[in-house]
Amino acid sequence: MPNPKRRHSKERTSTRRAHDSLKTPGMAECPNCHEPKLPHRACPHCGRYKGREVIEVAEE
Repeated sequence: MPNPKRRHSKERTSTRRAHDSLKTPGMAECPNCHEPKLPHRACPHCGRYKGREVIEVAEE
């Protein structure tokens, strides 16, 4: 198998890794309780999805 003859510079390595950082997930607002939630998922605060209750959430 071929092996590299020279090492890659630090600039070349960090340029390649420039897009590897983690990004914050896009949040949507729940139409029922107006809390932030992930899109296309049931709200963890009120347990509703598309206008109906799909999971039971314990009240505090």
